[in-house]
Amino acid sequence: MTTTLGQLVDALGGELHGDRETVIQNIGPLDTDRGAAISFLSNPKYRSQLLTTKAACVIVSAAAQDEAVARGAAIVTDDPYLYFARLTQWWAQRVRPRPAAGVHPSAVVDPSAVLGQGVSIGPLAIIEAGAVIGDEVIIGPHCVVGERARVGAQTRLAAHVTLGFDCVVGQRCIFHSGVVIGADGFGFAPNKGTWEKIEQLGAVRIGDDVELGANTCVDRGAIEDTVIEKGVKLDNLVQIAHNVHIGEHSAMAGCVGVAGSAHIGAHCTVGGAGMILGHLTLADNVHVSSGTLISRSINKPGVYSGVFPFDENASWEKNAATLRQLHALRDRIRTLEKQIKS
Repeated sequence: MTTTLGQLVDALGGELHGDRETVIQNIGPLDTDRGAAISFLSNPKYRSQLLTTKAACVIVSAAAQDEAVARGAAIVTDDPYLYFARLTQWWAQRVRPRPAAGVHPSAVVDPSAVLGQGVSIGPLAIIEAGAVIGDEVIIGPHCVVGERARVGAQTRLAAHVTLGFDCVVGQRCIFHSGVVIGADGFGFAPNKGTWEKIEQLGAVRIGDDVELGANTCVDRGAIEDTVIEKGVKLDNLVQIAHNVHIGEHSAMAGCVGVAGSAHIGAHCTVGGAGMILGHLTLADNVHVSSGTLISRSINKPGVYSGVFPFDENASWEKNAATLRQLHALRDRIRTLEKQIKS
């Protein structure tokens, strides 16, 4: 793809310092060796790369304007990283393949399903009875949309996505390959050394503008629904168990696991491989570091971290209890040392 700086600024805004006719052929990192690239600087620790980058233009904040202009063209904006994000969206709209509207001959669409305008149903996809598909939805190859499921307008399902019966998905969502929505939650009652299945009678409700990474799973509720509110972003290989509730605009990195009936507030984040035990509550604006196990509810916004070696449970509980008292023990020891010296 080829564009010009003038076209980019006309579409996305920003203050251009340089020739509007400068040709841009790709987006690259600051250390790119491609001369027709546009890059960005948002993290100050990479500021020195402004002196050596070969990019035709760099997106910067006002704080880095002078340095950027001294080496060539620049677009100045309040938030270079946000500008970069919107640039990628603009670019993707022009280069990403988009299937034509219509139903592929190999797809199976139940006569009672309702399809909106401009819908694309890919090869070997299955749309079951009573499903409702909104306008301009893309259903990729080998997808399954279960009975009475609903998919909001402009949502995109990549190949091999499964949406279970009665599940509801909002508008403008993106589900990557292998996503499974509405599999049974993990519920079994012990019965004399065996397991008796607890039928999962709820569904899954997903709000608008939610993105789910490849092979992420959201289980249906046991009785009430599992709920993911608008704007939530989940990375690849994330497991959301039955009856979990995730507040709007929260985000979780790869391999996070959330156990059943946990309630996570709005604008929370969980780093990769973080774990949240069941029936816990996290307040709004709680941020969990990578690899952290959350084993009790958190009622106060903030950043929470912790990795503790596993052990036999009884020993682990004693050590964990002691660990929580280390700060107080340190103060007591300091007090005793002062008394001895005096």
